Amino acid sequence: MSSLLSLNVGLPKDVRWRGRTVHTGIWKYPVTGSRMVRALNVEGDGQGDLNGHGGEQRAVLVYQQESYTHWRSHLDRDDLEFGQFGENFTVDGLADDEVCIGDRYRIGTAEFEVTQPRVTCFRLGLRLGQPTMASLLVAHHRPGFYLRVITEGRVRAGDEIIRTRTGPHALSVAAVDALLYLPDRDVGRLRQAVDIPALSPGWLQSFRELLATAESGGPDGAAPSRVEPGWTGFRRLRITRLVEETSAVTSIYLAAEDGAPLPRPQAGQFLTLRVSAADDPAPVRSYSLSAGPETAGYRISVKRESHGLVSAYLHTQLRVGATIEVAAPRGDFHLAPGNNPVLLISAGIGVTPVLAMLHELAGGPSDRPVWWIHTARDAGRHVFAVEAHRLIESLAHGHEQVFYTAPGAEIDPGQATVTRGRLDPATLGGLGIPTDATAYLCGPAGFTVAIRDALVGLGLSRAEVHSELFGAHPAVNPGITDISRTPPHQPPGSIGDGPQITFARSGLSARWSKRYPALLELAEACDVPTRWSCRTGVCHTCVTPLLSGAITYSPDPLERPAPGTALLCCSQPTGDLVVDL
Repeated sequence: MSSLLSLNVGLPKDVRWRGRTVHTGIWKYPVTGSRMVRALNVEGDGQGDLNGHGGEQRAVLVYQQESYTHWRSHLDRDDLEFGQFGENFTVDGLADDEVCIGDRYRIGTAEFEVTQPRVTCFRLGLRLGQPTMASLLVAHHRPGFYLRVITEGRVRAGDEIIRTRTGPHALSVAAVDALLYLPDRDVGRLRQAVDIPALSPGWLQSFRELLATAESGGPDGAAPSRVEPGWTGFRRLRITRLVEETSAVTSIYLAAEDGAPLPRPQAGQFLTLRVSAADDPAPVRSYSLSAGPETAGYRISVKRESHGLVSAYLHTQLRVGATIEVAAPRGDFHLAPGNNPVLLISAGIGVTPVLAMLHELAGGPSDRPVWWIHTARDAGRHVFAVEAHRLIESLAHGHEQVFYTAPGAEIDPGQATVTRGRLDPATLGGLGIPTDATAYLCGPAGFTVAIRDALVGLGLSRAEVHSELFGAHPAVNPGITDISRTPPHQPPGSIGDGPQITFARSGLSARWSKRYPALLELAEACDVPTRWSCRTGVCHTCVTPLLSGAITYSPDPLERPAPGTALLCCSQPTGDLVVDL
């Protein structure tokens, strides 16, 4: 018979870590007597980062006495006490390879349901002083698991644990954990996982995506081959045309030096340019393709920024016949196949990737309804107005609405699809857009976030709202409360003597130094916005495209990412590197 050995609680607190402040509830300590367990946590307990821990699906964390015994031996430590793994319930029995998702248990007067394995993040390593702990939990198949509270009640150390129901498909916690984090996934088990009602929504969505990828492959269920970039690193392309679209935007047409066809991009992807003539070291910038993928060459459209080093060079110094270094088309923001309606929504120069999508929709046999919604300051800054209107008119089911935001913006009376005002949730709701649509958004960060939330509020599925941002992506640093807003800069201290690392989205190049354990630490030293969770090569939150160069891993991740990408938390450069960060 399993039993509750220790009841552990602890409120979140701020902890200093590597010069940063982490708000975390990982510090749990045993308590005596009984405690009430409510829908969200145990009485006296709390979680610091509610994005990864806590909430209805993760109200109580369970870990086993047997796993403590295992880690004491494996880590050669005699200081591991109950609660140190951040668990609320330390139990005798309930091994991860025996407990299944959907199992229900009665403890004291409360009843619980198993919802998911523990989320792998860096904070357990922080608590134990063992940075690789997130990776070790998965590799050793000892993650622990979360419970949802079915019936609130009181529990205390010494209570028996009685199973009241067995979950469907008998998928153990350890098997589900491996299914997400380890390679060589079994498609049959993925199908079982998505059929378990008790599985928490985040894990359920991840398994649905993995299953969709697997089932779109061959008959044996193997995942399809990833579409590789058209070439590795940078190659020289020739400037064939320069077209002034507005006073601030110039389109640059590119072709192969030998006139051969270029690899076909996906509508919505971007090119990365290395402009050695603009500065030393050569600055790197990315620009969305603005024409359809059926064209013989590529077209990008560049807005001149008031203090933009590269955009100024491209506008004033570039000449037809010259060549420039270009990385192959890349990016996950591209038009997906389907028959449902499409919403293309943009602001300012954010029009470029969705314009490429509009070209593809207008040039193919698709009969999908298409909504074109764009905002600009005024007619003088409404780039591609004629081109977009012509494409919309060519569609059988095209809808167009343009907003001019300048208070005194003049509007031609013949332009029935142009109005003065701003695109906000209220005006968006009045357009009568279909709620079964797939939406593609591009514009300033604030605009994109507001429109995404408005679309979801109108009834669109959040999974069907896709967005692209120019510049660096927002940081994902779970639990960090003092995220820097400092613009990217050279790292402090002496200049490294290693390879040159270029952060393409941040417009910064810095020399590598062996004082950094991995590329992630160099990025953090430069205040380049980073995205991570486990920091040990497990969760793949930090996976980043490599535009040029190669890396090695130490430690080796449990599952390597796709070719042409790197896990920044455990990778080091083998030479000069350009990363899409």
